[in-house]
Amino acid sequence: MTNLIQRFRKEGGSNLSAPRRALLAACLLLGACGNPPARPAASPPAQPAVSATATSQPAAQRQAPPPTAASHMIAAANPLAAETGRRILRAGGSAIDAAIAAQMVLTLVEPQSSGIGGGAFLMHFDAKTGSIQSFDGRETAPKSSTPDMFLKADGSKKSFYEAVVGGSAVGVPGLLRMLEAAHKQHGKLPWKELFKPAIEMAKNGFLISPRLAGLIADDKYLKTFDAPRRYFYDATGNPKPAGALLKNPELAATLTIIANGGADAFYTGLVANRIIDTVQEASLNPSGMAPEDLRSYQAKDRPPVCLPYRTWLVCGMGPPSSGGLTSLQILGILQHFDLGKMEPFSAQAVHLVAEASRLAFADRNTYMADSDFIPVPTLGLLDPAYLDLRAQEISPLKAGGNRVPGMPGVQAQLKFAPSPDETGLSTTHLSVIDKSGNGVSMTSSIENAFGSRLMTGGFMLNNQLTDFSFAPEIDGAPVANRVEAGKRPRSSMAPTLVFDGSGKLVMAVGSPGGSRIIGYVVKTLIAALDWGMDIDAAIDAPYFVNRNGTTDLEMGTALEALKPELEQMGHSVKLISSASGLHGIRVTESGLEGGADKRREGVALGD
Repeated sequence: MTNLIQRFRKEGGSNLSAPRRALLAACLLLGACGNPPARPAASPPAQPAVSATATSQPAAQRQAPPPTAASHMIAAANPLAAETGRRILRAGGSAIDAAIAAQMVLTLVEPQSSGIGGGAFLMHFDAKTGSIQSFDGRETAPKSSTPDMFLKADGSKKSFYEAVVGGSAVGVPGLLRMLEAAHKQHGKLPWKELFKPAIEMAKNGFLISPRLAGLIADDKYLKTFDAPRRYFYDATGNPKPAGALLKNPELAATLTIIANGGADAFYTGLVANRIIDTVQEASLNPSGMAPEDLRSYQAKDRPPVCLPYRTWLVCGMGPPSSGGLTSLQILGILQHFDLGKMEPFSAQAVHLVAEASRLAFADRNTYMADSDFIPVPTLGLLDPAYLDLRAQEISPLKAGGNRVPGMPGVQAQLKFAPSPDETGLSTTHLSVIDKSGNGVSMTSSIENAFGSRLMTGGFMLNNQLTDFSFAPEIDGAPVANRVEAGKRPRSSMAPTLVFDGSGKLVMAVGSPGGSRIIGYVVKTLIAALDWGMDIDAAIDAPYFVNRNGTTDLEMGTALEALKPELEQMGHSVKLISSASGLHGIRVTESGLEGGADKRREGVALGD
C-alpha cells in the first residue's frame, strides 16, 4: 500500500470531492484502479469546523489534559505492558518492536484477554515510505472442523458456553506468526531482545491486578481443567486475590523457546505438541486439531480498507474482520450529516449515528466473512454512491427499526443469510507511535474471558471458533460466516489509523468489546474529529451503540437522560455497562497525546 498515501496527497487529499476520494481509496486498496463506471455522485458533505489536529472541546466535556510526549508513546491495557513498550522505544526500538514486547507481557499479566494462544490484527504505518499495511494473525479452523460442529444431535445450536469450554472451540493461534512477519519488515531490535522483559517478569512474578482478580473470582468455568485451577486458585480452591504475587515459570520457559527459535518454535516441536495434546485430550469437547494445522498456519499481509471522512483518511482492517468495513460504512453514511455543527452527544447526534450503524450492521451480518472463502463485496460496500443511497434511508427525526441489507455491487447478488454475533468479549488493544513517526494499532484476543479455559505451557488457549455462526444455514440459505476447515472466523476487531489531508498520521486507536468494538471506535473518532475532543476525553466519553437492534447507552452517564427523547423517536433503548477498552494516540502540533480507557486499567506512556 505504498502508493495510497502518495496518491492521496498527489490528487489533493482533503481538497478532493468526497466521492472521488472514496473511489480513489477503495480502488487502490483493491488493486482495481482504472476508469470507474459512471455512477450517481453524492454531494460533498459539509466540512467540520475543526482542524485535523484540533484539541479544543466543549466546556461541558473538558477534563484533565491527556498524557503527552514529544518523541514516542504507547497506550496499552496494563501498566506493566505499557512500561515495557516504553522501555523498548527508549532503547531505539520501532513501533513494531514495542508492540511485540508489550504483547508478550500482556500474555502474562492479562491472560483473560489475549496472548500467544490467540490471534490479532495489526495496522502499520511506515512514515518513511508512506505505506499502510494490515497484518492478519486471525486464528484458523483446523482441517477437522465441519459446518455443523456447534450443533447438537437434534440439529439445535449449542449454547455459547456449551461450545466454548474445551478443545473444539480452539482455533490455530496466529499471533506469533503475524508478529514475526511484521518484525521481519519493520523491526529494529533483535527478536530475542523483545521477549526478555516478559520472561523475567514471568520468573519473578507480578502482582495480580484488581481487574484480573475480579475476573478470576467471577468465572464459572476456569476450575474445569487442572492447569488453570492450579495457577489461578490457591490450595483450598479460593481465587488468588488482587495484590498476590503470581509467578509463571512455565510461560517463562515457553517464551524462552520462542525467543531463541522464532515463531517456528511455537508451531512445531515441544510447544506445538503440548498444544495438540491439550486440545485433543481435553475432558470437554476434545478437538481434532493436528500437528499439520499448526505447521501450515500462515499470517497474511492483507490490503487495508480506507475511506475519506470529512478532511481525513481513515484506514482499518478488512476481511476476515468486519471491524474496518463496518466502521467505514458508518462514517461514509454520516458524511451526509454535519455532526460538527451538532451538540456533542445530543439526542440528534446519537440518533444519526445509531441509524447509520443499523444500516452498516445489516450489511455486515450478511456479507462479511473470510474473503478467502466468501466473495466479500468490499468495493461495493465502500462505494460512495451506495453509501449515499443508504444515507437517504435515514430520517433525521424518526428511527427506522431493524434494517435489511442493501445490494452493494454485483457480488452482493449472492444469497447469504444474515448472521449476528455469538457472545464473547475478551480482547485487548494497544497503540504505538515511535520517534520516526511509524505507527501501530493492534487488537489481539483469545475471544471469551480466559478463552477455552485450556492452559498449556503457561498460556491460555483461545475459543475463537465460536466467532463462527453456529448455524451453517438459515431458512435454506448458507451463512457467509459458517464454519469451514481452514477458514478464519469473522471478527469485529477494528484497529484504526487516521491521516490528515496531507497524508500525515494523526491517530491510532482501537478497542476490545466484541461486536460493540465497532461502535466504541466510531464514537471515539466522531468525538475527536467532528467535536474536537482530545483523544483521552474522546475515549472516556460515554458510548452509544446500535448493532441493528436496540440503541445501547452507557449506564451511569449523562446519556441516560437521552432515553425518553430517543424512545419518542422510535428507538428501543437499553442502558448497558459493558466495558470498552479503548487505547489511542493522537498526533498534534505540539507532539503526541495519549488516551487510555478509564473503564479498564491501562495507561498511555511516552517521552
